[in-house]
Amino acid sequence: MNPWFETVAEAQRRAKKRLPKSVYGALIAGSERGQTIEENQRAFTELGFAPHVAGPIGERDQSTTVLGQQLSMPVLISPTGVQAVHPDGEVAVARAAAARGIAMGLSSFASKPIEEVIAANPATFFQLYWCGSKDEILERMARARAAGAVGLILTLDWSFSHGRDWGSPVIPEKLDLRAMLRFAPQTLIKPRWLSTYLKSGHIPDLTAPNMAIGDGPAPGFFGAYGEWMGTPAPDWSDVQWICEQWAGPVMLKGVMRVDDALRAIDSGVAAISVSNHGGNNLDGTPAAIRALPVVAEAVGSQIDVVLDGGIRRGSDVVKAVALGARAVMIGRAYLWGLAANGQPGVENVLDILRGGIDSALLGLRKTSVRDLDRSDLIVPEGFERALGIPARPTEIPTRPASEATVG
Repeated sequence: MNPWFETVAEAQRRAKKRLPKSVYGALIAGSERGQTIEENQRAFTELGFAPHVAGPIGERDQSTTVLGQQLSMPVLISPTGVQAVHPDGEVAVARAAAARGIAMGLSSFASKPIEEVIAANPATFFQLYWCGSKDEILERMARARAAGAVGLILTLDWSFSHGRDWGSPVIPEKLDLRAMLRFAPQTLIKPRWLSTYLKSGHIPDLTAPNMAIGDGPAPGFFGAYGEWMGTPAPDWSDVQWICEQWAGPVMLKGVMRVDDALRAIDSGVAAISVSNHGGNNLDGTPAAIRALPVVAEAVGSQIDVVLDGGIRRGSDVVKAVALGARAVMIGRAYLWGLAANGQPGVENVLDILRGGIDSALLGLRKTSVRDLDRSDLIVPEGFERALGIPARPTEIPTRPASEATVG
């Protein structure tokens, strides 16, 4: 089989063919019935383009900046946990991102140490959960700073929903002999995936080395997850505290409402990601692209705005930028590429996105992604979801007070 693939959909098909059922299930899973994960992609199909028939046809410029980092195209790697789809995991992704001139987001729950990832890509943001005590959070930030992280991604958009209508993927807490015997029927019928690990000389690592404290051992993924679930949720003063302690650029990930975006600015963040955690948060949340235009308009140029959720092709990137995003973050798309062909597979996905962006710019007769705006799109009436905006004064007498904060 030709290792090159031409679409992200093909990367997904190859990942499904290559991976054990449980591993692939973890990549496609969304919370509850998956309404939001489906909506993230469906919403992009409602947006059309308004192309020009003549105009500039020279080389198109896709470069932009996010949190001071120069990007060759408006795409960043979104942090995802325990990338056991390939032995090289986050290091392979970091190398691919560096090779294509974009920044890397590294999860707290990653399977590779932050030092190794930053060595592969100096333009790495460390993703932080509000997890454990403040002293432990400070220690993790200090380690990220010492390793050379260029910024923080503070992720707060995650709820505790475990149920999925199609069944949650079965993932062992650790790969001991008992677990390997249990999963043997799945892995033995996927010889290519198994041989990749056998050649690497180690089994899939389900620990979270970046969650270790001091000289203590790295917790398992579920141990780290349990610590996060047991930590009281932060408030806005905690967000401000993170920004003050880091004393560098911080992106707040998971913003879907205007009031939250404005509070984020007041708390000191330098960027926000309009995101519903890829459909893994509260099912029934609107598609991120529907919330983007109103949020982007509300914050203006005060902070950088990126979009996370549903990106599968370069034209999706262009639509997000035209509606106010500085760039987008991708998650599942690059994981499918990693599963399909390691580092070259991730580079393949990034090349697909770059090609799609270039094609859309050519059709729109735009020479730069910085020239994109809403006039380049066909946005149907009622597309946006204006969340967290006070009701119009004329409507207040006729509406219950409980409904007056969400459009």
